[in-house]
Amino acid sequence: MRKSTIKGLRAIEVLDSRGNPTVRTFITLEDGTRTSASVPSGASTGEYEAVELRDGDPQRYGGKGVKKACANVNEIITPELIGLDAAEQTMIDRLLIEMDGTANKSRLGANAILSVSMAIAKAAALSEGSELYRYLGGSQAVRIPVPCMNILNGGEHADNSVDFQEFMAVPHGAPSFGEGLRYVAETFHTLKKILEARGYATSVGDEGGFAPNLKSNEEAMELIIEAIEKCGYEPGVDISIAIDSAATSFCIDKKGRYDLKWSGAGEMSSDDLIELAQRWVQKYPIILWEDPLAEEDWEGFAKFTKTLGDKIEVVGDDIFVTNTKFIRRGIKEHTANASLIKLNQIGTVTETAEAVRLCLENGWRAFISHRSGETADTFLADFAVAMGSGHLKSGSASRSERLAKYNRLLEIEADLGTNALYCWKLD
Repeated sequence: MRKSTIKGLRAIEVLDSRGNPTVRTFITLEDGTRTSASVPSGASTGEYEAVELRDGDPQRYGGKGVKKACANVNEIITPELIGLDAAEQTMIDRLLIEMDGTANKSRLGANAILSVSMAIAKAAALSEGSELYRYLGGSQAVRIPVPCMNILNGGEHADNSVDFQEFMAVPHGAPSFGEGLRYVAETFHTLKKILEARGYATSVGDEGGFAPNLKSNEEAMELIIEAIEKCGYEPGVDISIAIDSAATSFCIDKKGRYDLKWSGAGEMSSDDLIELAQRWVQKYPIILWEDPLAEEDWEGFAKFTKTLGDKIEVVGDDIFVTNTKFIRRGIKEHTANASLIKLNQIGTVTETAEAVRLCLENGWRAFISHRSGETADTFLADFAVAMGSGHLKSGSASRSERLAKYNRLLEIEADLGTNALYCWKLD
């Protein structure tokens, strides 16, 4: 019996950063290694994401309890995994997929399956005496991601008058991750002072970015640029802007019609949004645009990419949901030039890594991401380094569940020392 043989697994219900239940799975190996993993939860979710199993009991957490998912770990998954080697990540993940037997993990729940998959990877790394990022990525895992820090929220992540979901500051001009984190943290705090001076609220949204009621979506851009400049940085050189429209949230139907009600433009078509983006990219230092169109608007997405894909990174999230089936279609149809990558969208560590590799092998970028309902688990930070994808979004410079990931990256950068690589462009 190997020292990394699985001896015990147990799942319990815990709370995420929004105070909603999620799954935490504890694992024990034969050599006494013990650790746990907790899964996040999204608010802005794609229609084809793997299913997050909820109890549906209105008497508990408004139906959002995860007792069923925990029971699936404890009563169905655990008996099958006891005695297996935690070092066999791919084999175990494939077994979990087979045990579920559905296309979207709706039987056991992606939250149940992912909690086990993550816990196994963490335990195997500990048993081996290896850092998780090195265990998952090998000796080539030296690239620290550029942090795309969400500093202003709207859409589904805030109760305000901003249509677009995220405005992010991207310190691609910094010499290191530590300095880049400082650049955007300073920008975040300066933005707060600007908002206060103008009488705007400085409460924060789900991911820690400020969520004021602004006069327009464009005002968000102007405020961020002002904050960058007041910090002494040059927009477009030291720090650029990334946007997540989360366009599905303001899509009227599946025919490419949208309503940016706060912009004053009324109903807009895909072509109208592309024209708006062209103006913004020409006017502002935008480096990345996520979900500029809705998850069903494949034709509009392709037009957007044809128009702006040689100037910025065009990222698909809801349209691809970290699923290689949809990413392959996107590559074939030139729908985007990057995919957002979320562990709980697909449900296992192995499948998530496969999605990243598919992107990179086809000349796309892979944008690693947290969820709006997060936990203090830092698995995501190690995973981002292991995958070498080059950039990550993990929220703002507030809320400890976001900062936990950034602080873990600071630890990894210190661990790598002079071997650490930090740059926006991939080799």
